[in-house]
Amino acid sequence: MPEAPFGERLLVATEDGSHSLYLPALDEHYHSSHGALQESLHVFIGSGYGAAAGLPRAPLRVLEVGFGTGLNALLTWARSRAGLLPVAYTALEPYKLDEHCVRRLNYPEQLSEAGARVAFETMHRCGWEGWQRIDDHFSLRKRRCRFSDFEPEGDFDLVYHDAFSPAVQPELWTRDVFAKLAGCMSPGAVLVTYCAKGEVRRHMRSVGLTVEKLPGPPGKREMTRARQG
Repeated sequence: MPEAPFGERLLVATEDGSHSLYLPALDEHYHSSHGALQESLHVFIGSGYGAAAGLPRAPLRVLEVGFGTGLNALLTWARSRAGLLPVAYTALEPYKLDEHCVRRLNYPEQLSEAGARVAFETMHRCGWEGWQRIDDHFSLRKRRCRFSDFEPEGDFDLVYHDAFSPAVQPELWTRDVFAKLAGCMSPGAVLVTYCAKGEVRRHMRSVGLTVEKLPGPPGKREMTRARQG
């Protein structure tokens, strides 16, 4: 698998004090400059995990498109521990971070959860393709592949669609992508994304998902949540 075609990654601090990565070649951040932690908590945990946690599923099967820095996985791990809800977390990421970058990211120190640093670095160090048990309530399977090569095995109850923006990765925001996601979502499953583009919502509706606009995180007016069935 080739390394990221986006050039160098620079560590930056966002407005809430949490880190993100910046790609100078594309003028693109991994997270909102208004607050990486705030954005992930609002979009993926509050609007996604919070909605899907009520489904009668154990474990809760999560799919993340774009593992990136591992922030969403870490926050999901923390929430699963707090609620004692088992989670089976599948993450797609063709371009892994190097260990030096992972050690510098300050997400674990932003949380009050004991063991967060160990869990975070374990998530990044563990092998690809096979299931890895992070603790009693959280198992992780990282897939080092592009979404186009991903072949789902079973259904998912919660999808975090956290690819780079449509301007940078337009191939991950097409109707075909959402058809593939809808096809592996269980009845009642939830999909969340920070993206609020009308075209993206139309693609979701065209494949049978029920779409709603929600207030966005700080610095963004809206976000999108969709449901299966």
